Amino acid sequence: MDVTTSTMRVSVLRGVHDLAVVERPVPTPGPGEVLVQVASVGVCGSDIHYYEQGRIGPYVVEQPLVLGHEASGRVVATGDGVAPGRADQRVSVEPGATCRQCEQCRAGRYNLCPDVRFLATPPVDGAFCEYLLVPAGDAHPVPDAVSDDAAALLEPLSVAVWSLRRSGVGVGTRVLVTGAGAIGLLTAQAAWAFGATEVVVTDVDEGRLAVARAQGSRTIDVSVTSLAEAGVEPDVLVECSGNARATWEAVGTVARAGRVVLVGMGGDEVRLPLSYVQDRELQLFGSFRYANTWPDAIALAASGEVSLDELVTSHHGLDDVEAALTAPARVPGTVKPVVHPGC
Repeated sequence: MDVTTSTMRVSVLRGVHDLAVVERPVPTPGPGEVLVQVASVGVCGSDIHYYEQGRIGPYVVEQPLVLGHEASGRVVATGDGVAPGRADQRVSVEPGATCRQCEQCRAGRYNLCPDVRFLATPPVDGAFCEYLLVPAGDAHPVPDAVSDDAAALLEPLSVAVWSLRRSGVGVGTRVLVTGAGAIGLLTAQAAWAFGATEVVVTDVDEGRLAVARAQGSRTIDVSVTSLAEAGVEPDVLVECSGNARATWEAVGTVARAGRVVLVGMGGDEVRLPLSYVQDRELQLFGSFRYANTWPDAIALAASGEVSLDELVTSHHGLDDVEAALTAPARVPGTVKPVVHPGC
């Protein structure tokens, strides 16, 4: 076991706007598990939501919770039944441990497993810590061409890959992505890699739109120009903003027989232009996390077809997690703060 200490530092959310760094024992891997020394953890909107409100829908922070589910690191110990060759591997962590036995898991839709234990979703602790226990099958080896930060961001890239699979993006597809946060920007990049011939990205943040333009996408600042005025007519809409008004307006531009995939999570309800959906026979898809996406995500990152490192806008240590969680609200143009627990 390549661990020289029996305790580790952990950032804990004790309540709304209440974070503390505490000492906890370093866990020991059980059968089928690996212990990962955490290198990088991306900050997700869900982490911010728990910090700001203490809950997301039915998931309520009722006891101290470790946030962070976009993680990478190095395997430093293995449990029984794990191949010895896993030791010292650099890995990207898939954060949902599923039962692998239910109907959905057996059908390959393990993202819909009712018994999933997902990092940083109450009551399951996440990755803002120095060491993390992971099922060996959820620790995906990454090549040297993928940095630690990029390996962590394979998680949001997987969200993008899954949404594009769901909506059937391929060669010749015209794609509209609403929302230029990390998921939206990664969706746009991945759409090009999937063969799209046109990718349009919308937002109201000029800094984020500038990133999308640098990636080759056409951009629209919808605070200045409406989608109707812009004259877009995509085959596929990937809605990443979670904004109800943005969803309504974007659906109303989709081409006949087009597809709409809902990724962004905003309010509990959203209005749709139903007559438009029916008259054009649009197909509507929900998109929840991902399944079997890491191989494609690793390949996209390693090949350079998707650039993950350029989305990182700040780095923080465990003592600085609050600054990481508040950066999007404080710093214009923030896309992806990353926490380095070892710093």
